[in-house]
Amino acid sequence: MALSLQKMLAEAAERKIPLSELILEVETEETGLSQAQITETLGLRLEVMKQAKQEGLSKPLCSRSGLVSGAAYTYAQGGKRIVGGLFSEVVATALAVAEENACMGKIVAAPTAGSCGILPAILLPVAEEHSLDDDALVRGLVVAGGIGLVIESLATLSGAEGGCQAECGSASAMAAGALVELMGGEVEQIGHAVAFALKNVMGLVCDPVEGLVEIPCIKRNVMGAVNALAAAELALAGLESTLPVDDVIKTMGQVGRAIPESLRETSLGGLALTYRKLKLEKTVTS
Repeated sequence: MALSLQKMLAEAAERKIPLSELILEVETEETGLSQAQITETLGLRLEVMKQAKQEGLSKPLCSRSGLVSGAAYTYAQGGKRIVGGLFSEVVATALAVAEENACMGKIVAAPTAGSCGILPAILLPVAEEHSLDDDALVRGLVVAGGIGLVIESLATLSGAEGGCQAECGSASAMAAGALVELMGGEVEQIGHAVAFALKNVMGLVCDPVEGLVEIPCIKRNVMGAVNALAAAELALAGLESTLPVDDVIKTMGQVGRAIPESLRETSLGGLALTYRKLKLEKTVTS
């Protein structure tokens, strides 16, 4: 039976408990694991996220293809900043973790490897900015995981099935919902944040250059993280999604299935095709 984020939010609100508490209860019942075991595992995932960020920012990373060439390190080391502060930390973390993935480092696929930079880009800088401890971040991971399970049930998390909206879009929605809980928002606001995040990237295609999770995937992790930040900010300010969150999720799945196959991770269209034409032109003229 398909899951429902609306029902989960309504139950948590009625019982006056955080969404993370409800999700832990469900996970305990379905897996047979204790809440301590579940949170311990998530704590280990959190440490992997932290390490991936550190590795990505400590030195210029270069992938075997040569398409990744230390963007995270370059960004973190200097250059002008328009906003700075938390925003810049979010951008740097998204770049770092996504590049660590492209360079065969250890990451947490949350929910996929191609979108692995988004959730840590929200959780880690926000924790530092607002002095949140690891226990709080684990609760954020619980919320994010619960949202991801609903999206998987009602739509898809696969770029091959639903385009990049299903990967970076879902990760963005997961991060936005987690951030609302971490910031003490109302349970209902989590649903609005998820809906905002998904609506903002509806229809985003998956067109990886050379079939690799590098271009434009790494920069789209930045987009997904910034989108999550904006969606959570809107929800926490009291703005509400006109469309119910479950309907938005289902629509994302429908839109994904309508995207042409050439724009669903096959590298047969979009920027992947643009890159191939560019390479061909350079070969002919050289």
